[in-house]
Amino acid sequence: MSTPRSRAPHHTRIPPIRAELQEEVLTYSQAHPAEGYQRVTDRICQAHGYEKVIGRTKVSEILLAARAAAAPVPTLTPPVEADVSVGVVHAPQPNQTLNIDLCVVPCTHDGTHAMTSVSLNTAAAGVTPTESPDPAPAPAWPGQIFENTTLSYEEQMRTYVEQRAVKRASKGLRQHRRRQKQAERAELNAHSDEVRLIRRRQRAARRSEDAAWKAKRCMHQTVEKARRPLSHEERRERRAERRAQQTQWQTDKAERHAQVRQRQEEDAQWRQTRRDLRSQLALLTHSAPLITAWLAILVVVDNGTRRCLGLPLFTAGVHVTADMIVAALRALCPPELQFMISDNGPQFIAEAFAQFAQQQTFLHVRIAPHRPCSNGIAERFVLTLKQGLETHAWNCPEELEALLIQFIEFYNDRPHQGAELDGLSPNEFARRLADCSKC
Repeated sequence: MSTPRSRAPHHTRIPPIRAELQEEVLTYSQAHPAEGYQRVTDRICQAHGYEKVIGRTKVSEILLAARAAAAPVPTLTPPVEADVSVGVVHAPQPNQTLNIDLCVVPCTHDGTHAMTSVSLNTAAAGVTPTESPDPAPAPAWPGQIFENTTLSYEEQMRTYVEQRAVKRASKGLRQHRRRQKQAERAELNAHSDEVRLIRRRQRAARRSEDAAWKAKRCMHQTVEKARRPLSHEERRERRAERRAQQTQWQTDKAERHAQVRQRQEEDAQWRQTRRDLRSQLALLTHSAPLITAWLAILVVVDNGTRRCLGLPLFTAGVHVTADMIVAALRALCPPELQFMISDNGPQFIAEAFAQFAQQQTFLHVRIAPHRPCSNGIAERFVLTLKQGLETHAWNCPEELEALLIQFIEFYNDRPHQGAELDGLSPNEFARRLADCSKC
């Protein structure tokens, strides 16, 4: 069987460009550098009596090859590694920059539980306190009795059997307690589901009541609008009807007010029931009461000297507002303040805080999202504050406020571990900076 022969040409039919023609293209392009490839092609063909001696593609290849040959050969130099490490920058003068942050602590504290770092949103949902870390006891097992060489073999065996019996009994007791806790937890969850279902039905009934009240109010407004264009004689004729309508409207308003008061009582009872259920469930799960009442503390630290300028306390807790923070900062901000660093909390990005910054003529510096290290001075101070408070007890905001005053004095007078302060206390470092500025 014969192999099919290819029909492709064995030799190219495009003649090569003569050297004289290439030189002519380069000469004309150098004389007219502003003209494009098509213009150069037309001029070359015109010079040869309008014959197609060269095309636009060949002209572009010749010119591009000439430019590449004339371009300087770049020297390969090893890339310089950029220093990606950015040093920590602090304010050179005291009271020039402040770092602020919000932290929450329980309304009452017994001094035995560790205060973990929680956000305002997490605190609003309730947090179970964690026990202070204690050294773990050494593990014990019945086989340790054989290490006691003072006992005889018979005594070791009998003691081992007795300890095994006690351990089996305690294991059965633990299993019984575990099953009992599981039953109590299931009962609490069922009660919680029932309360949730009752609440949903209550809200559905309230929506119907609100729709009925809205219809009555619209009807009353319609009647009042229809009465306005009436004449004096027509109003006199309808006076009895008007009195009946007013009496009915006053009755409806009184019923609505009573309904609103009843709703407020039901809401308070529902919140208390939910708190009780959460506390009981936390006791079964973590053997510690659930913390739902909080106090908020505003941390105000000088960026240059690390001095704590104040720790305002807010009894509103997780419901602290921007207006409260602004009122506290007005009494603490120094007149020479230029910058204030904070995170992107809702209290710090509110319009009230922006107006306060504009009035005090300082620049509000907000850190990048998910980068709390940008406000590291305030974040580290919050950790130090909670570590200093967790060993103390308080039962009211007044007692905590007294502890905060003592902590400010202790913190500002103790030696600082930061490399920038060189082991000096914030007060001493601020005093030395003030003396240097006078020189």
